[in-house]
Amino acid sequence: MKKKSKKTAATIPLKKLAIESDGYHLMAIIIINRKKAKVIVDTGASRTVFDKERIKHFVKAKSTVIKDKLSTGLGTNSMKSHQLLIRSLQLGKIKVKDYPTVLLDLSHVNHSYTQLGMDAVDGVLGSDLMHRFNAVIDFKKNEMKLRG
Repeated sequence: MKKKSKKTAATIPLKKLAIESDGYHLMAIIIINRKKAKVIVDTGASRTVFDKERIKHFVKAKSTVIKDKLSTGLGTNSMKSHQLLIRSLQLGKIKVKDYPTVLLDLSHVNHSYTQLGMDAVDGVLGSDLMHRFNAVIDFKKNEMKLRG
């Protein structure tokens, strides 16, 4: 008889960042290799990505691999990407081991945030992980629920 695996549920608090007077970005805290990271929650992003400079706070620089592919999105279609295997990624109580991710230059994103008086972010939580963990965003409660 096959043993059913237990599903883990997690609730991640979200912070609304007012972008000028007519919109919001959602920011969440996740854990990369036991260190807190700030990420923007972006349902329109196909992949979770991290800033190629800021990731050095979480992993050894030697563990990145240059990828010859150009990435699209985040305001550009000519951005070189790098690959990285994150040993431990935690979304609330959900732990992901050996998560393959992409590194991009997010300096233009962080420049915009600092111009608005906000903290820089370490990455963007994309729909790959949100889909994998059946994310539900509750704007009224400022939280994201995951099941994995």
